[in-house]
Amino acid sequence: MTVCVKHLDGRLPVAEIVLARSLVSLVITWFMLRRVGISPWGQRKGLLLVRGLLGTAALFCVFHALASLPLAAATILQYTYPTFTTLSAWLLLGEGVRRRIGIAVLLGWLGVSMVMQPEWLGRSIVGLPSLDVSIALAGALFTALAYVCVRELSKREHPMVIVFYFPLISVPITLPFLWNQGIMPMGMEWIWILGVGLFTQLGQIWITEGLTLLPAARASSIGYIQVLFATIWGVLLFAEPVNSRVALGALFVLGATLISLSARQAKTQNQPS
Repeated sequence: MTVCVKHLDGRLPVAEIVLARSLVSLVITWFMLRRVGISPWGQRKGLLLVRGLLGTAALFCVFHALASLPLAAATILQYTYPTFTTLSAWLLLGEGVRRRIGIAVLLGWLGVSMVMQPEWLGRSIVGLPSLDVSIALAGALFTALAYVCVRELSKREHPMVIVFYFPLISVPITLPFLWNQGIMPMGMEWIWILGVGLFTQLGQIWITEGLTLLPAARASSIGYIQVLFATIWGVLLFAEPVNSRVALGALFVLGATLISLSARQAKTQNQPS
C-alpha cells in the first residue's frame, strides 16, 4: 500500500486517496459480508464509529507523511505505533506487557530514533521536517488507538464488520475536503489508486484477525517487519539512499520483530499439551 501511495508522487490530494481507498474497501467488504450472510451494522455501534473515526484520522496523517517524507522514514515513523499501542492497551484494556514485548517495543523505538536524527545522537545534520514528522507521529497514535478499539471489538464483533466501519466512516468525512479541489487521476494513477484500496483491504482483514488472536502489544510489535520491506522497496523502486544510520535503525527494527516472534514461540511451547 505504501509503495502505491508513493507512486502517486503527491499529485493527488490526500483526501482523494483516502476516499478512493475507502470506496474500494467499502464495496469489497459489503460483498464479503453479503456472501457470508452477516449483518454489517454490528452490535457495539458506538465503539465501531470511534474505530472508524480514529482509522480515518490515521489514514490522513499516514498518507500525508508518505507523500512528504522518504518511504523508509515515513514507514518507520508510522511504526512507532507499537509503543503507543502497548501503553494504550495497558491503560485502557488492562493488558499486561511481558518483558520481551517491552524490550521489543523499546528496541523498535530506538530504530525510529536513528532515522529521525535526534539531537542526543550528537549530530549536526538537519533532521526531517518537524511538521511532517509530527503528522506522521500523530498518525501512529491514531493507529494505536484504533487497534485498541479493534482488540476490544473483536470480543463480540465479526472481523469483517469491524473492517466495514472503517470505510463507512471515512467516505463521508473525506468528501467535504474534495469540494472544488478534486483532481482527475491520469493513466497509471488509476492502477496505483486501485492498488491502495486492494492492499489496504487485505492488510485490514489480516490485522483485524490477528488482533483477535494476540494481545495488542505483541500483535503490533510483530508488524515492525514492514519497515524492512519499505526500506528495500524505497531503494529498488525510488532510488532512495540508505545510509549507515537508516541501516542501523532497520536492524534494530528487525531485532524488535524477532524478539516479538520469540516471545510468541516461547509462550506456545510453555503451554500444556
